[in-house]
Amino acid sequence: MALLGNKKEKTYDTGDLKVPVSLGVIMDGNGRWATNRHLPRSAGHKVGAENLKELCRNCVRYGVKYLTVYAFSTENWARPQPEVDFLMKLFVELFDKYDEELAEEGIRVRFTGDDSELPKKVRDVCKTAEERSKNRPNMQLIVALNYGGRREILNSCRQIAEKVKAGEIEPSDITEKMLSDNMYLPDVPDPELIIRPSGEMRLSNFLLWESAYSEFWVSDTLWPDFGYEDLTQAFRDFASRDRRFGGLSKKESKT
Repeated sequence: MALLGNKKEKTYDTGDLKVPVSLGVIMDGNGRWATNRHLPRSAGHKVGAENLKELCRNCVRYGVKYLTVYAFSTENWARPQPEVDFLMKLFVELFDKYDEELAEEGIRVRFTGDDSELPKKVRDVCKTAEERSKNRPNMQLIVALNYGGRREILNSCRQIAEKVKAGEIEPSDITEKMLSDNMYLPDVPDPELIIRPSGEMRLSNFLLWESAYSEFWVSDTLWPDFGYEDLTQAFRDFASRDRRFGGLSKKESKT
């Protein structure tokens, strides 16, 4: 089997290590990585895109079933037009170039976000990638493209409001589950862990509804340099945490 990135095989000994079923990653720091090396920002984005392959490969080996990555936010349109154009072109090239490797790893590709503002060529590539990969069994790679957490919640509220307007439901019928069921991808489990490279301590409008009980792990490593060792440490820290969901820990419940 060809391995993503053609990198030397590592030992993925999970042992008793608890690995999240659903993982979110904010791929941050591409521009700073390039600036630190006196390179154009586009170089950082390109290396960052390549690193997504390595993340996918490692997550498959560790047994992650859902990987949601923040690729382009609803706010990123405010960046300089040449940078936006480069990113749109990069998205097209990425999935055309690496689909065969993703297939060999059994990775299904899906997209979340508002695709109405994306260039037609990007929308076409997204549709093709989803259709071509829909039966792959090992992991789902969910790419957040023109995604904003607030917009997703707003979209859910609007869909429910239409049902109220049509007389299908009463306002008192609205539940948290109903909002969840009207999110972009309601079948994808909420992320148990969200990783943010680059040292920034914020969500930046990523999975706001879904991250209500997510664990967070922040690394000073910039995204293009984020690798196997960083991911392993994140999983180790995640495994050591006591996820109580508002209740008591096992130790507290015995006292």
